Amino acid sequence: MLTWKDVISFATKGNPTPDKIIQKTEKEWKAQLTQEQFRITRLKGTERPHSGELCSIYDEGQYNCVCCNTPLFDSTIKFESSSGWPSFTQPIKENAIKYVKDTTLGMIRVEVLCNTCNAHLGHIFPDGPEPSGLRYCINSESMVLDTK
Repeated sequence: MLTWKDVISFATKGNPTPDKIIQKTEKEWKAQLTQEQFRITRLKGTERPHSGELCSIYDEGQYNCVCCNTPLFDSTIKFESSSGWPSFTQPIKENAIKYVKDTTLGMIRVEVLCNTCNAHLGHIFPDGPEPSGLRYCINSESMVLDTK
């Protein structure tokens, strides 16, 4: 189980090696994604709180990256954080997520990206439920729920 200490270590000393790496041109990403998905995943945008379709869905399945379909989170670790974005306590695999120190907006945060294609997903915070204490705060537009 990942802890905040692990997250900080990844963000400062290097991330786990992904199973594979997918790279596409901006033109290829634009052809594949909606305008909003592109803005969020490729340009590091964010959706308005409580606006994302996946925010209030708790169906069984796994949440995959909208860009490359890499499994990111399992529905069993999703929780209601009242933050306005889908929230999770752990990634589906340790190497599914990349962690990057983010100093935008005049504060220090940890950005989370898909470790396979570098899609911006959201941010992680140390204020989640036990036992991990982690809250992965993820944009709905960055994911697709696979219920198969």
